Amino acid sequence: MFDIDKIKLPAKHIIAVASGKGGVGKSTVSVNMAIALARQGFKVGLVDADIYGPSVPRMMGLEALTPEVEMIGEKESMKPLVKYGVQVISLGFFMEKGQSVIWRGPLAANAILQLFENTSWDALDYMIVDFPPGTGDIQLTILQRLSLTGAIIVTTPQEIALNDARRAVSMFMKEGIQIPVLGVVENMAWFTPKAHPDEKYFIFGQGGGALLAKEFNTKLLCQIPLVAGVGEAAEKGMSIFNIEDQIMVKDFLTMIDDLIEQLD
Repeated sequence: MFDIDKIKLPAKHIIAVASGKGGVGKSTVSVNMAIALARQGFKVGLVDADIYGPSVPRMMGLEALTPEVEMIGEKESMKPLVKYGVQVISLGFFMEKGQSVIWRGPLAANAILQLFENTSWDALDYMIVDFPPGTGDIQLTILQRLSLTGAIIVTTPQEIALNDARRAVSMFMKEGIQIPVLGVVENMAWFTPKAHPDEKYFIFGQGGGALLAKEFNTKLLCQIPLVAGVGEAAEKGMSIFNIEDQIMVKDFLTMIDDLIEQLD
């Protein structure tokens, strides 16, 4: 099944950020991980492969822009937009606000491949791929056609999210695919009121990320607390580095240090 030619991309490492379900913060992790790597001096690309719900353009503050298209020989090629030092491409750049994508699997998968193949990437140290939720045609096509270095699984602590995350991990570990799972990120791990910085409220349960990592013999890369300012910043196209509460900055820097160490 996997004797298909791989797409050649100018990236040393291609990392999928995946989850089994939507709403767990996968795009938040993808965007801020890419920005954190760029701030460390790496050349970084970010592909929004969530074709049915592209949120990266808004989170990167690029929603009103459209990439330039140029001819290279007889082939059209898109120039990625750049923000915070990150090269960004998304189908969302070519859609009207509120427009829905009603495509069958093969058509959607082909559109995703064009984001990779028909983009004029500069040489990259890391390409972060914000995977669509689930385990369907689009995910399988990306797994077939890209030489992924590994995957990061994002989940929230509660059991219903863990069950979906298990399916995502199983997809990467499936015979014939076998892409390393570099670790688990537990998002919305707890809530700490600003007025009571020493208190933690585990409103979505506790220990789910560690349990998932143990089940699949991988790492719990970090636990990210629920911080209201993060969502507000994302709506304005700002990252965790732009908000007053810097608690998440430490979490993301620890996570990328761990990743860099693993991949080196």
